Amino acid sequence: MGKPTGFIEYLRELPVDRPPLERVKDWKEFHQHMEEKKLRTQGARCMDCGVPFCHTGKLISGMASGCPINNLIPEWNDLVYRGLWKEAIDRLHKTNNFPEFTGRVCPAPCEGSCVLGINNPPVTIKNIECAITDRAWDEGWVVPEKPAVRTGKRVAIIGSGPAGLAAAEQLNRAGHSVTVFERADRPGGLLMYGIPNMKLDKKEVVLRRIKLMEDAGIKFVCNASVGTADTDTVEPQMLLQEFDATIVATGATKPRDLPIEGRTLKGVHFAMEFLTANTKAVLDGGADQCPIHAGGKDVIVIGGGDTGTDCVGTSVRHGCKSVTQIEILPKPPMERQASNPWPEWPKVYKMDYGQEEAAAKFGADPRVYLTTVKKFVGDENGAVKEIVTVQITWSKNEQGQFVPTEVPGTEQTRPAQLVLLAMGFVGPEQALLKDLGVETDPRSNAKAEHEKYTTSVKGVFAAGDCRRGQSLVVWAINEGRGVARECDRYLMGTTDLP
Repeated sequence: MGKPTGFIEYLRELPVDRPPLERVKDWKEFHQHMEEKKLRTQGARCMDCGVPFCHTGKLISGMASGCPINNLIPEWNDLVYRGLWKEAIDRLHKTNNFPEFTGRVCPAPCEGSCVLGINNPPVTIKNIECAITDRAWDEGWVVPEKPAVRTGKRVAIIGSGPAGLAAAEQLNRAGHSVTVFERADRPGGLLMYGIPNMKLDKKEVVLRRIKLMEDAGIKFVCNASVGTADTDTVEPQMLLQEFDATIVATGATKPRDLPIEGRTLKGVHFAMEFLTANTKAVLDGGADQCPIHAGGKDVIVIGGGDTGTDCVGTSVRHGCKSVTQIEILPKPPMERQASNPWPEWPKVYKMDYGQEEAAAKFGADPRVYLTTVKKFVGDENGAVKEIVTVQITWSKNEQGQFVPTEVPGTEQTRPAQLVLLAMGFVGPEQALLKDLGVETDPRSNAKAEHEKYTTSVKGVFAAGDCRRGQSLVVWAINEGRGVARECDRYLMGTTDLP
């Protein structure tokens, strides 16, 4: 694929992002595109490697290795190298419903397992994917796909995140009438309110795709909370009666808490409360209207993942006084270790966009490693004013499990008027699953076998993070496509969906 000697001749090159101190002044996307000549050169670096691992989509040591939706990466790299952009988007769409999403927010496990990456910088797969899809939209090649014939079958999908959207698009292509129920005021789920606008533009990218799906015949019902609580607006049993099949794709939205002294103080929030409120404010008129605002405050972000990074970037844009990101794990090494061989996901140190912006404004990476929080301290008004941290070490207990141990004498008090808990998610909210009568597994997820997706209730399927637990957008798309295939088989006795 590509130029046979391209990986020898050309170096890896990425487009230069907007400068950190410039981009923190607005909420626009910070990534920029490369000129076509350079993109074709990067496509030429894709090796004719014989056995490409980039599209394998496996879990190795608990981490994604290769593309979970099995994107045919060498093929569209070759097409870009040859300047065949229309053919490239056609090939990309065969496996990926939403490359404009994954090309922006996916951590690119494909690049971690690129064969070239064994001893050289890997191919810039994610950047090329984003360039293909954005060009396709600009050229008008992405159009509504209305089915030639309707089957007369009706499917309800609860949740409009990446899994729900992928399932909706696939089932609509099969000719079924699809209605997507979303409890928020705008569709998109995690894509709308879980990821900040500077990483994934809501109007220009997310809502553009939603509009296309509506034009193809998919119905979206917002402000529709499914359940039996007084605040719910849609009865679960109504869905079971009026639709031929129901898919639960609500995500894993129950956040991991930190039940320590001072947890109930004002100013201590879950990360998603903060991020959701901010995005809603940005869309409705301006971030200055955000009810949880970091402006002029010492911000503490607890958690070192992508959500924590988003909190850092958002806080800097609010004009925080300072920002510190607490990470309980050790600082990753600069290069792959022998215990983390290719094609595993490379666990190496990197500065993501939020840390880059904080470093540009305050002079250093905001992350503090091997540290945990012992308590929150409040002022006379019941608001958090500082936190007490302690350094930890990791060692094995009698069962051979790694556990943290406090280091005596390392306690430190840090100022904090806003604390954001970004420690991941423990599973889906349970009320809806109980209302539907769906059994759960020991981790509280909807019990449904991978690649089958059938729950304990006939005609009810589950997919995405509510089934597998917190994961990547690209895994959610994988599950959305998979559950659509099995739902179609249930409705029609057979399926032609990929």
